[in-house]
Amino acid sequence: MGPLHPFCLQFEAFHAGGLAPGWSLLVQGHSDSGEDQFEINFLSETGDIVFHIKPRFSSATMVANAFQGGRWGQEEASSVFPLVLGEPFEMEVSSDAEHFHVHAQEHKVLQFAHRHRPLAAITRVQVLSDHRLAQVELARKGLCWGAGGY
Repeated sequence: MGPLHPFCLQFEAFHAGGLAPGWSLLVQGHSDSGEDQFEINFLSETGDIVFHIKPRFSSATMVANAFQGGRWGQEEASSVFPLVLGEPFEMEVSSDAEHFHVHAQEHKVLQFAHRHRPLAAITRVQVLSDHRLAQVELARKGLCWGAGGY
């Protein structure tokens, strides 16, 4: 059984050349829903979720995983959780050659080792959310694909 997405796709970007070390994704919004209905997915050209990050407000944890070959891998969690339900938030996901790095409210929350190589195979980014998003920006080495004003 594949991953379930019970909430809205609010942002999606495609990049045929794939991602490379040095890019970042910035998401700003307002966590006005009482639900854990927010996630960021980085997908490969084959449709695998190479990196999945989800804040769980109900347990004050940030979880990360990968969905490859039809199944979820070992979930990783961080108890560093600077997000507050009902308040504005900012999350940034970036990558170097070895890891994804997640920051929330300017605090380092999680480091997740790449489970899929090459990084250039990541061609799509999705933000799914029932929260109000103000800005989503994907930038790489001086280039920017973004959307704002949701």
